[in-house]
Amino acid sequence: MNDFGVESGQDVRDVDVVVIGAGQAGLSAAYHLRRTGLAPDRDFVVLDHAPRPGGAWQFRWPSLTYGKVHGMHALPGMELTGADDSRPSSEVIGAYFTAYEERFDLRVHRPVEVSAVREGEGGRLLVETSEGTYATRALINATGTWDRPFWPRYQGQETFRGRQLHTANYPGPEEFAGQRVIVVGGGASGTQHLMEIAEVAAETTWVTRREPVYREGPFGEMQGRAAVAMVEERVRRGLPPQSVVSVTGLPLTDAIRSARERGVLDRNPMFDRITPTGVAWADGRTVDADVILWATGFRAAIDHLAPLRLREPGGGIRVEGTQALRDERVHLVGYGPSASTIGANRAGRAAVTEIRRLLERAPVATA
Repeated sequence: MNDFGVESGQDVRDVDVVVIGAGQAGLSAAYHLRRTGLAPDRDFVVLDHAPRPGGAWQFRWPSLTYGKVHGMHALPGMELTGADDSRPSSEVIGAYFTAYEERFDLRVHRPVEVSAVREGEGGRLLVETSEGTYATRALINATGTWDRPFWPRYQGQETFRGRQLHTANYPGPEEFAGQRVIVVGGGASGTQHLMEIAEVAAETTWVTRREPVYREGPFGEMQGRAAVAMVEERVRRGLPPQSVVSVTGLPLTDAIRSARERGVLDRNPMFDRITPTGVAWADGRTVDADVILWATGFRAAIDHLAPLRLREPGGGIRVEGTQALRDERVHLVGYGPSASTIGANRAGRAAVTEIRRLLERAPVATA
C-alpha cells in the first residue's frame, strides 16, 4: 500500500480538483476552474463516462428535436446560436458541447468510469477510476441522473408477455406503429412520448400516480425561483431531490391543448397489477397492451460516493448551496435545485468559488 492507501503498482495522480461528469454542470464548473487560473490536466481533471461530448443529451431519442427542448440555457462564456430547431437535440447540443470543450481547452477524459470515491491520506479524497486513481483536495460531482432510470415495481410485472422499456431506452415513435401502448408517467417526457406514439399506435393509454397539473400563462423568474426553493428545501432536509419540473407543472402548450381535445391525454389512475396481457385495476377494469413505456423519471447517480457516507437517514445528501454538509471538500452540481440548465451554470460557478477558498485555506499535504 502507498501513502494514499492504494495497492502498490496502481497509478495515483495528485490534482487539486476532480470534476466527475461533463454535462452542463460539469462543463460550467470546468470553465470557472479555468477562469480562476487552474489548468486542466495539471490542477484539475474532468472525467466523463460517455463516449463523446454532449452529456445526457447525446442519448436522447431522435424525435426530440431542438425545437422541442424546454429552456436550454447556454453554457457560460459561449452562446449557442444558429441552431436548427428541426435537428435532433442530441446532435445540436452534442456539437455545441464539443465546440465548447475545444474553445476552452477543457481536456475532458472519456470514456472514464468512476467506481468509488474514498477517504485518502493527508486530507485528500481518492477517486478510483478506469484510468487509475486520483488523489484530490476537492471534488465536484456532476453526474446527473440519466444513468439511474427509476423503474417502479408492480405485482405481476415479470409475467407481462409484451415489451417494457423506460424513457432512457425510448427509440422514438416509429417502433410502436400499430401497437397498443401504455405510457406510465405524468411528466414532460411522458406527455411527449404519448403525443408522438398516439400518431402511429393502434391504441394508447395514459396512466399516472397523480392527477396531472397544467400550468397556464408565463413562467417568469419569480415562479422559477419559487419552484427551485421547493426542491432546495428537500435537499436541505436530506431527502432525495425532486426535479424542478415536478413542482412547476406541465406547460399548457398548443400541442398539449390539441392532444387533450383529441382524447390523447385522457389520464387514468395507476393500475394495481400487471397481467401477462396488460394491466388491471382493483375495480375489475383491464387494458390489454403490447408495450408498457415507463416514463417514471430518474434518480441521482451518486452511488460512487457511498464510501464517504454522505447520505442522511432520509436517503439524500444534505447540501447547502452546492456543498455537502458532511464533507466540505465535496460539491454537488446539477443536483436537486441546480438540475436545470441555468441552475447548473450557477452551481458550477458557486462550487468553484467555495473550492478556491478551501484550496487557499488548506495547506497542500505532503507525503
